[in-house]
Amino acid sequence: MKELISFGPIHIYFFGVMIALGIIAGSIFAIKQAEKRGINEDTMLNLIMIVVVSGVIGARLFYILFYNPSYYFNNPSEIIKIDEGGLSIHGGIFAAILAGYIYSRKSKISFLKLADITVMALPLAQGIGRVGCDVFGKPMASIMPWAINYNGQVLHPAQVYEFVLDYILFVILWKRSYKKRFEGELFIIYLIAFPIIRGIVEFFRINPVVWGPFSISHILSLILIVIALIVYKVLLGRNRDIVEKLEVNEIKSSTLVVYLITLIAISVFVFYFVQG
Repeated sequence: MKELISFGPIHIYFFGVMIALGIIAGSIFAIKQAEKRGINEDTMLNLIMIVVVSGVIGARLFYILFYNPSYYFNNPSEIIKIDEGGLSIHGGIFAAILAGYIYSRKSKISFLKLADITVMALPLAQGIGRVGCDVFGKPMASIMPWAINYNGQVLHPAQVYEFVLDYILFVILWKRSYKKRFEGELFIIYLIAFPIIRGIVEFFRINPVVWGPFSISHILSLILIVIALIVYKVLLGRNRDIVEKLEVNEIKSSTLVVYLITLIAISVFVFYFVQG
């Protein structure tokens, strides 16, 4: 991992800083959106902490089980060393959904309402966090201007591909939140769109393949999409929840485009400045 600064035994890494910034930015956005929908700050803060912790645990467990189980079973002391990498975003999503559902039931708040708010902020947090990732993509067959030279190899900046697509999904969900047809619609869109994003980026990364060009991550993405389609069918098969109309004016598309371009520009600059 790219080290930014150290104080004796304390080391601060670029990836950790960007993950922290992503969590902070996503949390602030989620809290503001929740307040507009009648959910107080404490409720969202509790949910965010639960989702983050459970997401990390789930991401680690999925990586161990699906990517390199024999190594970790033979070296159990390595399981807790998440600072050395080894997290599966799919496992994080599964665990976060389960923990969020349990929290919503205990809090007696609509899970779908909380899920819609959370997934609006999630691509923003994921995109910012991905800026600091140093797991680069495959070597480029034809050198492109945006390639990155890493350890003497010219590689695809898979991180850039992913955070650009994450930011696009972020503004799409934000825009759609003003016109969603039923509670849970944003949740379903995310469960379908993010695995597609991850599947696209996976073609530029090096991961264990299971068939042809398709990797374990592609299989997990497909499972997530199937689950999303099943949930979508269930929601359509019952009476649609009444969607609360927001008191504020709908955000303009031009404003969202400005936000999108700004996010991409800043992230690209930071990525190439630090990683280049």
